[in-house]
Amino acid sequence: MSYSAPLKDMLFVINELAGLSQVNALPDCGDATVDMVEAILEENAKFAGEVVAPLNWTGDQAPSFWKDGEVFTSGGFKEAFKQFGEAGWQGVQHPQEFGGQGLPKLVATPCIEMLNSANLSFALCPLLTDGAIEALLTAGSDEQKALYLENLISGKWTGTMNLTEPQAGSDLAMVRTRAEPRSDGTFAIFGTKIFITYGEHDMAENIVHLVLARTPGAPEGVKGISLFLVPKFLVNADGTLGDRNDAYCVSIEHKLGIKASPTAVLQFGDHGGAIGTLIGQENRGLEYMFIMMNAARFGVGMQGISVAERAYQKAVAYAKDRAQSRDLAGSAGPVSIIHHPDVKRMLMSMRAQTEAARALAYVAAATSDVAHHHADADVRKHNQSVYEYLVPVVKGWSTEMSLDVTSTGVQVHGGMGFIEETGAAQHFRDARILTIYEGTTAIQANDLIGRKTVRDGGATAKAILAEVRATAVQLAAAGHPDLSAIEVQLSSAVTAMEAVVNYVAANMKTDIKAVFAGSVPYLKLAGIVLGGWQMGRAALVAAEKLQTGASDTSFYQAKVATARFFAEHYLVQVQGLSTSILLGSVGTLALSADQF
Repeated sequence: MSYSAPLKDMLFVINELAGLSQVNALPDCGDATVDMVEAILEENAKFAGEVVAPLNWTGDQAPSFWKDGEVFTSGGFKEAFKQFGEAGWQGVQHPQEFGGQGLPKLVATPCIEMLNSANLSFALCPLLTDGAIEALLTAGSDEQKALYLENLISGKWTGTMNLTEPQAGSDLAMVRTRAEPRSDGTFAIFGTKIFITYGEHDMAENIVHLVLARTPGAPEGVKGISLFLVPKFLVNADGTLGDRNDAYCVSIEHKLGIKASPTAVLQFGDHGGAIGTLIGQENRGLEYMFIMMNAARFGVGMQGISVAERAYQKAVAYAKDRAQSRDLAGSAGPVSIIHHPDVKRMLMSMRAQTEAARALAYVAAATSDVAHHHADADVRKHNQSVYEYLVPVVKGWSTEMSLDVTSTGVQVHGGMGFIEETGAAQHFRDARILTIYEGTTAIQANDLIGRKTVRDGGATAKAILAEVRATAVQLAAAGHPDLSAIEVQLSSAVTAMEAVVNYVAANMKTDIKAVFAGSVPYLKLAGIVLGGWQMGRAALVAAEKLQTGASDTSFYQAKVATARFFAEHYLVQVQGLSTSILLGSVGTLALSADQF
């Protein structure tokens, strides 16, 4: 089975939970009408399902390869990427001024999901290009924007993010790549960068590397890092391509998953220095790179949702086809395994977690749109703080969720899931990187605590929790047995999360290690509570639709049932996570390093 985009659920979330009509009313968002968005998503679903998805398995079996300094992508990738660019998919959310469509992030987000569900390895190239575009839009000079943005947005060129070095992983204070000023105002770049996604490939005419490096006399640590634009081919003043730059791929990695995506080791300056131009001001490189990283982190969260959806679809198809054992209630012969209670439990767990994560991510995307486009500065500021709080949750929780869902997908297949030919194992392998790159789960959790919770004393978190409580009140007032059951668990969960937020804010200065010992459980707790909140909202809408005689009763009944499952299987875990955060640091920190 290939991939069929869950358009019905996507449109439900966009319209009923994320509020497309409110986003459409924002300045510069008027093109995002309900009919227009539905047409865009339908077209994207065709492209993802018919062009990109068939390349997923073949790319895993015949990955990209390196030969004599060049990288050749898997069969069909180059042609598919050409179609991707020509159809305008790279530019969905980027400014019309530079050739994009200028649509809201809420519209781009399901397009990102579909591309990643179709083929995670393929979608990584546009993901990194999006980050490069965002960085140049924010910090690039007028000349850099004029020379690079249109070609990046068209898909004619692609972008990369160059942070990691052999000695500098997550600790960017250890970056050693150097940038030496040249007489013409450019810089000569020298150094080695590793783990560079699509750092070399054959799908585009040029590759635009954004590189962290140090200038002479720069301060030590992260305060002395600058950001440079270093193209594979130099770009002439008229926009044409010039000479090959001194930036070469010396190898690519052999990986557990996402095998078709080339992960390059890049060497800058072995032949006199790679020529680069400074982006923004010297020593502010990390600040600018975080623009790329935040865009990429949200995108990686969407990757988690995407691969979970693909694994769920494959598991459902197998469960409906595979006949094994009699029905517990009695049957003449073997039934398809989807009739067995534990298989239903596994499929419901995959479905519920994926839908909760999707809803939370789309709502976050709409929040970002409000933060960028609302006419009121105070509204923009509040929504920006909410979006910033949600990004590490979307990235961290959604990717951790994808490990659970793809693993369960293998389990549904039984022994055949362990056999590569079924394809279930590929999703599991591909998902494993998602909790690691663009900042590990622990880094997301540290960010959630340090920058997003403690910075404002928990004010943003509590403002969100106030909205969760309001939803719980609505659920209780509905007088519906399923909604009441959801309310019981949501109310308990929001109380537990508030206690954790208070604990984090109160103890950061006095017992910092105890607080950070519970950072990842806090992130997971936040994901479950906020995902459960969206599932509760979805159940309210679905129940109302059923009451008013909506035609698609099966869809809305499933919405209510899935929301109740999430509440009674996942929201119930929140109290345990809360206890581990509030009390568990003693055990976590008890042993010395020598005792391990």
